[in-house]
Amino acid sequence: MDKPLLVIAGATASGKSALALQAALKLNGEIVSVDSMQLYADLPIGTAQPSPEEKSQVPHHLVGIYDLQERSEVFRFCSMADKIIADIRSRGKLPILCGGTGLYLKALLYGLDDLPGDRDLRRELDELYDSDAGEVLLHQRIAALDPAAFEKWKLCRRRLIRALEVFLLTGRSIVELQQGRKNTLRYNVSAFILDLASDILKERIAKRAKQMLDSGWIEEAENAINRGLFSTPTAHQALGYRQIADYLDGKTGKDELFQKICTATWQYARRQRTWFRHQHPEAEKYTGGVENLLLRATL
Repeated sequence: MDKPLLVIAGATASGKSALALQAALKLNGEIVSVDSMQLYADLPIGTAQPSPEEKSQVPHHLVGIYDLQERSEVFRFCSMADKIIADIRSRGKLPILCGGTGLYLKALLYGLDDLPGDRDLRRELDELYDSDAGEVLLHQRIAALDPAAFEKWKLCRRRLIRALEVFLLTGRSIVELQQGRKNTLRYNVSAFILDLASDILKERIAKRAKQMLDSGWIEEAENAINRGLFSTPTAHQALGYRQIADYLDGKTGKDELFQKICTATWQYARRQRTWFRHQHPEAEKYTGGVENLLLRATL
């Protein structure tokens, strides 16, 4: 049980999934997805979920298990992941954590914060602010009450709602309350962050976007939109679907759609790179292939 987990993380389109699959085949491993959007069964193309062939080669966990209307929450994710990791280990296999949702990975490896919470208050705040329209009001309120939290998490609606919840319960900034917390790993890990050069990552993003569009992403998006994607608690955050909605409404052409998806994906990748640069001291930057990774991993 003390043997390290293998962690392969990094920005979208950096090659995490392919590397994790190769590692799993060589190390008798099973893959645990750390991606908040891959949880949704109705979004397999747009969230780059493993193909049926890949899943037949290696078990993949926490992929395609949610309905669109289910809320993706870090607390629930960590609970499920802990049980899956224990089960994989009990069968003598290696758990391989693979994904780019930094908040989920940080919470799983280091634990959730022990700051106060109130379910009734959180439900009220979600109803008020967990929407595109509500986010504008959320920004105004948290910027006035807790500017430090606003500056730190202004690109993450869920973190801002949590910050507001803590402030209303304690009268203090969550940033202040989190200072001095010990960053102690809950698991022994051998962790790697894929860190590609910007020009290479942009090329990979464009290539994958084209492949996804050619593979039926537009049809997938249309079906999800018709099922209420943009009124869901968290699935509406999946990248690319709003751009496809504009295309379906005749607001953009096919070429413009491709460019807008590439731009939005690159902007998201930049935020991921910033997160992993500052939030994961346990991880080693990595750009090589699977053989070199296996040599450097302490498994």
